[in-house]
Amino acid sequence: MVARRGRRNGARVDIDADNAPTAEMPAVTDGGADPVRVKSIPEAAVARLAVYLRVLSAMAEQGATTVASEELSAAAGVNSAKLRKDLSYLGSYGTRGVGYEVQVLVGQIERTLGLTRQHKVAVVGIGNLGHALANYGGFPGRGFPVEALFDVDADLIGVPVGGIPVSHVDDIPKVCAERGISIGVVATPPTAAQSVCDRLVSGGVQCILNFAPVVLQVPEHVEVRKVDLAVELQILSFHVARRADEKNGSHKVGNGMVVR
Repeated sequence: MVARRGRRNGARVDIDADNAPTAEMPAVTDGGADPVRVKSIPEAAVARLAVYLRVLSAMAEQGATTVASEELSAAAGVNSAKLRKDLSYLGSYGTRGVGYEVQVLVGQIERTLGLTRQHKVAVVGIGNLGHALANYGGFPGRGFPVEALFDVDADLIGVPVGGIPVSHVDDIPKVCAERGISIGVVATPPTAAQSVCDRLVSGGVQCILNFAPVVLQVPEHVEVRKVDLAVELQILSFHVARRADEKNGSHKVGNGMVVR
């Protein structure tokens, strides 16, 4: 599960993406045209824009030049009304009977998501997960080149992983500052996650993707996204149990009673 964390009255709180406050996004321009007025885009819509971009990029690779809203919404797994609302934040409304121009829409979404420049990534914790992330070839092509790796294991220091030598975690602030790292990935045991996070922030890292099962404390200007696979499995378990109850013609209500 990917969750965003924010602040309320000075304290960090978990935010439900579907009910999250809106975020100010940069102005979007299209081929030198006047910039579209800056919009406030809900967090949930931002997440869906990333999905649309993935689908549209695949369509472009297959030679598609236009796409109808119904086709794009089906491929992205959302209803067409929600898709049209999401794309309206970009100032893109499509053409009746034609749909959306794929390349234009790709460009609009990329600019809105800040993907017109690369964001250098550092991975901390080169265990099984960190090793897989360091070797994943899909990041550079999407504008997220992995530029630094860190660990505490003496046997790993200096050893190239994915072509990048592993540095010691004590060097995180210096290396991140020198290489212009903007995104840090924390793939460490939970006990080490906060100290690693502090080092990343000291090195000028602005965003952190956290795989450790802990809540990280960060300054106001640093964004944290948490990936919790265990929570995702628990959510799937809930849906399995609910469907089983529906099949049996019963479900539980708040006081624990079973209603048939």
